[in-house]
Amino acid sequence: MRVDPLLAVALALAAGPLAVVAPGPSALGFLGVFALSFGRFRPGVLALAVAALLAGAFNAHFALERWRGAWLDARAAVNEPLRCAATATVRSSPTRRGDAMSFIAELDALECEGQAKAAQVARVYGGAADLRRGDRLEVVAQLAPIQLFRNKELPDPAPGAARQGVTLSGMLLSAERVQRRTTLASLIDGARNHARAAIDRSFAPAAAPLARALVLGENDLEPEDDRAFRLSGLSHLLAVSGTHLVFAVAALVRALAAILVRLEALAARVEAARLAAAAGVPIALIYADFAGGSGSAWRAAWMLAFAYFVRAAGRHARPERTLGASLIGGTLVDPLLPFDVSFLLSAGATVGLIVLGQPFNRRVERLTWAPCRLVVGSIGTTLSAMIPCAPLLALLAPEQTLAGVLANGFAAPIGEAIALPLCLIHPLVSGVPGLGRGIALAASGALLWVRGVAHAGASARWLAFAVPPPNAWHFAVLAVALLGMWLRPPRFTWLLGGAFALAMVELAAIRAGHPTGRLRVSVLDVGQGDSLLVDLPDGSLMLVDGGGFVGSPVDPGKSVIAPLLRVRRRRRVDVVVLSHPHPDHFGGLASALERVEVGELWDTGQGEREGAGPVYRQLLAGLRSRGVSVLRPAELCGESRAFGAALVRVLAPCPDFVPGRGQNDNSLVVSLALGAHRALLLGDAEREEEEELVARFGRGLRADLLKLGHHGSRTSSSASLLGAVGPSYAAISCGVRNRFGHPHAQTLEAVAARSIHTLRTDLHGGLSWWTDGAVMRVEVSELIHRR
Repeated sequence: MRVDPLLAVALALAAGPLAVVAPGPSALGFLGVFALSFGRFRPGVLALAVAALLAGAFNAHFALERWRGAWLDARAAVNEPLRCAATATVRSSPTRRGDAMSFIAELDALECEGQAKAAQVARVYGGAADLRRGDRLEVVAQLAPIQLFRNKELPDPAPGAARQGVTLSGMLLSAERVQRRTTLASLIDGARNHARAAIDRSFAPAAAPLARALVLGENDLEPEDDRAFRLSGLSHLLAVSGTHLVFAVAALVRALAAILVRLEALAARVEAARLAAAAGVPIALIYADFAGGSGSAWRAAWMLAFAYFVRAAGRHARPERTLGASLIGGTLVDPLLPFDVSFLLSAGATVGLIVLGQPFNRRVERLTWAPCRLVVGSIGTTLSAMIPCAPLLALLAPEQTLAGVLANGFAAPIGEAIALPLCLIHPLVSGVPGLGRGIALAASGALLWVRGVAHAGASARWLAFAVPPPNAWHFAVLAVALLGMWLRPPRFTWLLGGAFALAMVELAAIRAGHPTGRLRVSVLDVGQGDSLLVDLPDGSLMLVDGGGFVGSPVDPGKSVIAPLLRVRRRRRVDVVVLSHPHPDHFGGLASALERVEVGELWDTGQGEREGAGPVYRQLLAGLRSRGVSVLRPAELCGESRAFGAALVRVLAPCPDFVPGRGQNDNSLVVSLALGAHRALLLGDAEREEEEELVARFGRGLRADLLKLGHHGSRTSSSASLLGAVGPSYAAISCGVRNRFGHPHAQTLEAVAARSIHTLRTDLHGGLSWWTDGAVMRVEVSELIHRR
């Protein structure tokens, strides 16, 4: 790739927003890149790149701050799930999610439980299948603030929410359309609705979700299919990628050029190819919108639009300059676009195809046997696109597989050469009797072949290998090393230096995830539930509860705990403590523990003896089948257990749970002590168990950190307990979408009256308390406050 000034400025503009969420690594990366670029670009270009970098950072900062303010307003207006009536204007193109539609709406004349509220932006689920942007609806919906899991060591979810502008979400209870506006966006949505209905009507049931993903960008796959495509490395075949968009738009532009060149009067005056190219600019942008408007689709659309614009002007655009123009266009339109993973993957794949793919393909063309050229070329193209994306893929998935290279060789030709064009043609001919059905059957066969290859690739577990997720420091070092190889040879020196620097960063990540000589209690933000990670001084790890939601597909084990264990490079959890068998405490344990070794489980035994449902039974059966010891109060109560210099003691329910008593008041209560400092974890203990603890231990309960019982409800945290414990910090695990009023004002007042510093996961995100026995420190993920 040439050292193109436009591309340099574009990369600076796209990289600026990253400084908002990772200022330290970004500063290191930017300084290194600037030093390497000095002398390779004219001073004016460097100055423009620095200005673009700062502009990108400031634009992203202000966009995030505007959204945070709107989110706080929404939380103040709708502080729990409420039944609300409003006039809704459909703002985003409706998409299929299971059996329901999903879209973003602006809610005016909002009234919740009889109280007028300020206008809000919400993602709502439900509504008619023919909804379009611009439609005005009279709706009744169950709404609540959107739940973001904010944990310091995991990627910040705020930029993703801010890109959509959404502050509330919920389910439509009723909706009546009162107005339809005819706009370009509305017409595009009408075409999307037609395509969706045609696919559902004509395609094989197992292939229809794959076709909708390919044509409309809707991720509506069955869970097992979604998992297979991810594990096999074939997800890109169902995404509206750059290849997809180029194929569709280029075909339309070529067809238009073929028609124009036959209009003799026009062709004699204007070059048909240039006129078709001019039409290709809006066609590319409109098609990106029709195909779902993902980050990858818009990047490819901007790239194509620039290329067609240059062609219409009678010039030829270089690939690197076209890529730069697409980055500038996308980032100017959406200052938070660099936080869209599909956008980053698409840009990375494009860079790989230009830098690696083009030289490789020139060598492949020398092969004389056509089948060999096809196979080798397909593998080379796959590797060229995958290599630059590898760090991002490692961030997204716990493991990668070599089966992806082979799977792409078998699936990509069928998917891109047969399934893609047939799926794109189908909506255009679906009304022709017989033809539409025949194309749908052929496309279904091709898609089911790709699906079969995905399942085969995913099942080849022997080709899979675990990868640690890179952090911001990894990306900063990698960016500097790659740019050094590009701009400042010898490349081998930069390769060795980069490898050494990455190794040092990885060692630092391992040390941060395995602290020794300290006691660290991390209260995780898992919404309305409980989950804590406890690092013990000897390097052991304890997981206390796993969060969980009743009747929701959101799994905090999969979305929070398992990723956090990966970030901390933890492959073993020595002790799992289930404080009591309620779904908001055990719901995420199965997925959280799926890929790690488990030492033992501490459990009250009440769930097994009195019944706690099939999910609880499956959890215990699964752990026992793995050889995990299950310990009960009779084995846990009594003497403290030493983990290095730390002492861990189970204080209740001892010597066993109380039969017939509620499970909250039979919670396992755990004391953690190192030197002069202690933490007390109460599970969901309420007044009855608290009174027993105070009567039995009195001031022996003293602790610096108290994890309040039952999410800060009014039935817990009694005055006698707070007096006996005398904590400096009180941690409350609760979510913004809870209908129980947690934490209760009475509890907050009681805590404040004793000058105890309150830390809440719904306000501060995840938090960590640690001590080396002499000093202690508290860190929070985010302090929510008005600026």
